[in-house]
Amino acid sequence: MSILGARLGVDIGGTFTDVVLEQGQQRFSTKVLTTYSAPEDAIIEGMHRVCSKAGIPASAIGQIIHGTTLATNALIERRGAKTALVTTEGFRDVIEMRTESRFEQYDLNLTLPPPLLARNRRYTVKERMDARGKVLIPLERNAIEALADELRGAGYESVAVGLLHSYVNDAHERLIHDVLAERLPGVMISLSSEVSPQMREYERFNTTIANAYIKPLMKSYLVRLKGRLADEGASCPIFLMHSGGGIISLESASEFPVRLVESGPAGGAVFAADIAARHGLKKVLSFDMGGTTAKICLIKNYTPKTARVFEVARTYRFKKGSGMPISIPVIDMVEIGAGGGSLAHVDSMNQIRVGPESAGSEPGPACYGRGGKRPAVTDADVILGKIDPENFAGGTIPLFADESAAALASEIGGKLGMDALESAWGVSEVVDENMANAARVHAVENGEDLSGYTMIAFGGAAPLHAGRLCEKLGISRCLVPPGAGVGSAIGFLRAPFSFEANRTLFMRLARFDTARVARLFGEMEDEATRVVRSCGWGGEIIAEYKVYMRYAGQGWEIPVTLTPAEARAADPAVILQLFEREYANLFGRTVKGLEAEITVWSVNAHTPPEPVVAVEGLDTVEEASTDAARTVFDAGLGRRVEASSHHRSDLHAGSEIRGPGVITEDETTIILPSSRVAITLNDGCIDIRLKDISPALRAEARKEAAHV
Repeated sequence: MSILGARLGVDIGGTFTDVVLEQGQQRFSTKVLTTYSAPEDAIIEGMHRVCSKAGIPASAIGQIIHGTTLATNALIERRGAKTALVTTEGFRDVIEMRTESRFEQYDLNLTLPPPLLARNRRYTVKERMDARGKVLIPLERNAIEALADELRGAGYESVAVGLLHSYVNDAHERLIHDVLAERLPGVMISLSSEVSPQMREYERFNTTIANAYIKPLMKSYLVRLKGRLADEGASCPIFLMHSGGGIISLESASEFPVRLVESGPAGGAVFAADIAARHGLKKVLSFDMGGTTAKICLIKNYTPKTARVFEVARTYRFKKGSGMPISIPVIDMVEIGAGGGSLAHVDSMNQIRVGPESAGSEPGPACYGRGGKRPAVTDADVILGKIDPENFAGGTIPLFADESAAALASEIGGKLGMDALESAWGVSEVVDENMANAARVHAVENGEDLSGYTMIAFGGAAPLHAGRLCEKLGISRCLVPPGAGVGSAIGFLRAPFSFEANRTLFMRLARFDTARVARLFGEMEDEATRVVRSCGWGGEIIAEYKVYMRYAGQGWEIPVTLTPAEARAADPAVILQLFEREYANLFGRTVKGLEAEITVWSVNAHTPPEPVVAVEGLDTVEEASTDAARTVFDAGLGRRVEASSHHRSDLHAGSEIRGPGVITEDETTIILPSSRVAITLNDGCIDIRLKDISPALRAEARKEAAHV
């Protein structure tokens, strides 16, 4: 995807807003504290900073790609619009009854997240479709008109419409939309047949409600942002990163803001996939740790794993089913409250706990000196010597180590009889173990062994913790790419324009209808292509096909990818073979004697990827020299060590640092444990490997690094 002129990538996080400007082969970046009351303020400040570094006016920017956590935070904090649900009579309580499954079977005090809408905000209409789309009870227009009057009197800003089986026949939802749009001008309307046209009422209704709930907030923000940027001279097209790892237009994002819920983390996964492709790494664990959360994603064959349902606001960490399901195409990752701003405390069992509550940017960790009194992970990193208080964020944000020590002593040490250093060590080990556990669970759920994976670490806090995380997970290699501190924003600039269309059509392979499948794939491809074209793309568009399958009687499906030729041929025998292969890979065997069936069909249209330029091998490897040193606490050894200190800009290709070591840059710091050795590769990546006492094996590792 070739775009003339400068391009700007902007990622609003819970603590920092990352801004990256690319102009030709040059890249300029900065981090600005997120401004919660008006998020666009941080974007404007960051844009001017990078434009100043590049020596260009804002008017020279040709394209802006934006990702944000605003949608996620609005759902978690329940700061959305006053919203109503209109559903089929008898299904008012679906979002409260959920699936009736107990994710923690023996917990007598099980806590589920309450539904987004209270019962008095859910309305019903008398109508009914069957599972094939046949009208059983017709919908009367006068009933909708009466309902519209009731909704007007209650003062709703947004309405979600979710009717039974509307994914097969949307006629009744369309009628409700037309009547409400006529009688309630200014009220936003979200239809489940547009937002998430898939089976399973709970997930579909919840997704539609989430879309309606955040739509006024996001639409207002996006319109405001476009105006502010234009006022500052940047009147170029603005695109949004969506949860599936692609880019959509600002208009599409305004209509379907629920697709933005995981936009920031998705950009990070795209960034890691690009690095993996350049280095020929087919098995990668993407580790993105920012100020508020940590995200972990599996990347195989240079492609992040995707899913069509994920959860936000889980009440039980790592527990599927304990959160709010959102049924949209999404990059599959595990996300936990373990960022630099995650707050630590001692629980009733006298155990140190970290997160999910975060200090954010206001007031921030105690060391920010903005009034925060509770210790965060960043405070622990300061006391452990991982962060230099004098040079945090390139010296633009002064830190106060005495405030960190006081907060740790008050909240941790005073309750457990430990000094500030021991308290910081405890906090750091807990957060690292939390992340390691999340990675282990995610790998097991996907049938993977992490020992054969390479970690790619990015985000402002990830390089501080990646070395220790590798020790805990038994991962022998980690790459920290250039620009790691603003990785997600760089990922936005690597993402294609894309849109994934999903449809539910229940079909057993024994009664496969080839003609109907061909029509369905054609309709979805037209829809997805139309959205990509709306972004102004006039070149080639690639379509990818997927079906979600299961054995008859099972409760959930697995994805099966089809080539364009396989999708066009629609041969049930071939599809069955592909399903059995995927099923055996995931579960170790197939199930004999059961029919296979397809429930959901998917077409993803996207622009072609940029050609991948492989990283050249190193000619020589030599030890980097430095007179600078820093005292750092090495958790693997359980004591302080003297670590050589290097600035990343001083390291040339082939520079080797044997741990313990510290590599600093403006946006992050790499902590190299005593167990590791780091080599700078030709593309600027820091290649961190397990240190080996055998000279022969060490030479072999060097040789491998020279032929990446």
